[in-house]
Amino acid sequence: MQLDGVLFFPVTPFDSVGAVAKDVLAEHVKHGVSAGPGGVFVACGTGEFNALDVDEFEGVVKVAVEATAGRVPVFAGVGGALPITKRFAIAAERAGADGLLLMPPYLVSSPGTGLVRFVEEVAAATDLPMIVYQRNNAILTPDSAVQVAHLPKVIGLKDGLGDIDHMQRIVLAIRSRVDKPFQFFNGLPTAELTVPAYRGIGVELYSSAVFCFAPDISLGFYNAVQSGDAELTTRLLTDFYLPLVELRDKVPGYAVSLVKAAVVRSGLDVGGVRPPLVDPTPEHLAELDRIIAAGRATLEA
Repeated sequence: MQLDGVLFFPVTPFDSVGAVAKDVLAEHVKHGVSAGPGGVFVACGTGEFNALDVDEFEGVVKVAVEATAGRVPVFAGVGGALPITKRFAIAAERAGADGLLLMPPYLVSSPGTGLVRFVEEVAAATDLPMIVYQRNNAILTPDSAVQVAHLPKVIGLKDGLGDIDHMQRIVLAIRSRVDKPFQFFNGLPTAELTVPAYRGIGVELYSSAVFCFAPDISLGFYNAVQSGDAELTTRLLTDFYLPLVELRDKVPGYAVSLVKAAVVRSGLDVGGVRPPLVDPTPEHLAELDRIIAAGRATLEA
């Protein structure tokens, strides 16, 4: 399975009593898919995987699969403690997902050999193809990345570490030592800001949380990058993405809660975030509105 285009990471809607709002999720996914992403990554970081129990997770994945209706692949996020990760992986397969995004194990740091074992054991629990997400406490060495890439079910590596030198070494190692189709992804929060840097080391695919609430801006940026329109790329980075990242960095967790708030402001009531995340302040919401307006003005200029 090879992915292409903008990758859509939907939020998980909650209703007024805090339960998953499945009908709203279906609408959110259908609207996003109609804009033309290359894949749907449900119940991942933007989708508050950390806040879902297994039953909720399985329901969320099932809704996304049904709403997507086979138009693009659906990947589901799994991670945490090894036994829990296996349960989520099995639930994702049962719900009809096309693949998994394997996020870090719970809390502990470990050597590369330990991470290889973690991936091996999760892969053994399901027949689904898997993209491994390197970030936080899950950091692969070039050698352990090659071991992971050799696993039959592993089809890609997503980087949320942001160390370009380290990622370049991994890319070169895998490309020279792994003989199968394999894809690399930029998985930093608000990944568009670093797209030019990652493209420089051969990592062209990336996550787009912005696609959730402003697919026009997300696709406009993607098309500018793909067509080599350096002027529009730079203007969107300067006028929209950089201010959005600066706002995001003001409060831990805003990488999720700002996105969710922006979806609400686009007209779909997906509710707020679950603890320990917090919803944006009125002041920050007003700033978010100004940033989105500036992004659209740049597109139209």
